[in-house]
Amino acid sequence: MRENTLFALFLGINFLILVAEIHGLSISFYEATLLYAPPSLVKNFITVFLHLFGMNDYALRIPMIVIHLLAATLLYKISDYYVSRPHDKLWIIAIYLLLPGITSSALLVTVAGFKLLFLFAFVYSYLRFQEKSVVLLPLFLLLDATALYFYGIVAVYALFHRKWVMGGSAFLFFGIALGMFEIHFGGVPKGHFLDVLGIYSAIFSPFVFIYLFYVLYRRYSFSERDLVWFIASAMFVISVLLSFRQKVIVQDFAPYLMIALPLAAQTFFHTYRVRLPQFRWRYRLLFYSSLALLVLNALAVFFNQWGYVWVKKPKEHFAYSMHVAKELAYALKEDNITCLHANDEKMALRLRFYGIEKCTNTFLSEEVTPQGKKVTISYTKIPIYTVYVTKINK
Repeated sequence: MRENTLFALFLGINFLILVAEIHGLSISFYEATLLYAPPSLVKNFITVFLHLFGMNDYALRIPMIVIHLLAATLLYKISDYYVSRPHDKLWIIAIYLLLPGITSSALLVTVAGFKLLFLFAFVYSYLRFQEKSVVLLPLFLLLDATALYFYGIVAVYALFHRKWVMGGSAFLFFGIALGMFEIHFGGVPKGHFLDVLGIYSAIFSPFVFIYLFYVLYRRYSFSERDLVWFIASAMFVISVLLSFRQKVIVQDFAPYLMIALPLAAQTFFHTYRVRLPQFRWRYRLLFYSSLALLVLNALAVFFNQWGYVWVKKPKEHFAYSMHVAKELAYALKEDNITCLHANDEKMALRLRFYGIEKCTNTFLSEEVTPQGKKVTISYTKIPIYTVYVTKINK
């Protein structure tokens, strides 16, 4: 009972921190494109809240934070099947909440949050109800092309373990996904392999990613291959193989690797506790080093605006694409400008979310114009964006 209270406290603190972070973020071009694109799962979900609470950043992001917390709760339940001590589950959740990729998926409007929620729901359902979990398989058709790989992996696992209902259902949805999604396997050999590993390291943090890779390999060697292992390892191998011939969007595959966290925790705690106390210091060093790096990564995300002090060019900042637009929209509205034409179409689409529509009465340009009014956006007293606004008299 005490562990459940601490878990609720973890989620509560995480929720408050994430909500506080919303104030310093603007809608990105990718998110704006998603909102003004044809209907999709994420767009339809977010649009409901935007209609209810208005076009603002809190209505945009809090629903994704709620999805994130639901996924974390499911991971907490899944951990019951992999670790024996209640407080071990809290360590799994603490590390999960601190992962850079999880913080991003919680704050950004992307399909990653739904992937984690659907995946954790399916795995928990399978662990508890076995083949009855097939009722959740249709959910993955609402995601993206990675559903095709997922169904194939589940089908192979189920048939390998003679779970005929599960295998047949997965093959059925594999065929449906094959007709719904286009997957490109072509291309010529290219050097994207190291890029893929680098992005995985950024999403999980280097120590955690290396240990996850070690655990997946170790369980393969010892023939400890359950459904969670199949999903995580197969998705990782597929993404790596694709990287030899084409550029891979690692963010599409990384959520499926998150499910391996309970496996990693199970392996770590077992190898730690079977050793005498005097031989455990290497494991403590690894654990606390990983935890310290995760905390530093989290602080860098939560105080990201201070990062402009350390970069030579503002556009080199890792969160630059999530900045500027909101402050620029407020500055324009203070000058009674509610519509404009911009030479930067990406910025124009982002401004649309904040009520700056498209027209020909005002021109927005990053190039210096003699008649234009200079508008500068600064973070921590450091100018990061300058634009010139010219009103056109007709």
